[in-house]
Amino acid sequence: MVDFSSFEEKTGIVFKDKELLKQAFIHRSYINENPHSDLSHNERLEFLGDAVLELIVTDYLYRKYPSFTEGELTAIRSALVNAVIISGIAAELGMNDYLLLSKGEAKDNGKARQYILANTYEAYMGAVYMDQGYEAAKKFVADTILPHTDEIVSKKLWRDPKSLVQEKAQEKVGTTPFYKVLYESGPDHDKHFTVGIFFGADIIAEGKGKSKQEAEQKAAENALKKKKWLD
Repeated sequence: MVDFSSFEEKTGIVFKDKELLKQAFIHRSYINENPHSDLSHNERLEFLGDAVLELIVTDYLYRKYPSFTEGELTAIRSALVNAVIISGIAAELGMNDYLLLSKGEAKDNGKARQYILANTYEAYMGAVYMDQGYEAAKKFVADTILPHTDEIVSKKLWRDPKSLVQEKAQEKVGTTPFYKVLYESGPDHDKHFTVGIFFGADIIAEGKGKSKQEAEQKAAENALKKKKWLD
């Protein structure tokens, strides 16, 4: 039995049902590797937690920004509950130390682990809701995710980077940016692209990604940072 006492102390949430808490950390790959363990993976809890998290964040944004449109609120919510932010929070909480994974998954610390951590946070949310109720879940989200809201809104990180850099470039330098693939590498099933964003003849920034679209988004983000247009 995994000892969650230090984790419970860190989060301030002591579970009545310790098996429910443990289930939140069990990845499907662990069950596939240990089919006779009598344990269940966390995907049902993740399904529940995702809905609980969305309601808490939606309610908070609706009340905090009464003048924002439905589209703006949706974009802010998406920026707030994306895998990068949530996995970072999960890592800070030490969720990595409690994950039950297959041996193969345990070795992977890249993007796959990021998604596993984000999903585990959501599964944990589902477990908190089941064990402690809505108010406890709401407090946990208020302590961990909602503090990121002001930065996302003040720096307009909820805006699509390509749309924002186009708007800023037209407003400030009177030009429309365009994108060009600078490098392309890797086999067809694992391509990597480096894209440049240009203002006229001048290259402003580069971005890398596994698709042209991802690389363009990164280039736009980097151009916004370089031009200090996010401040």
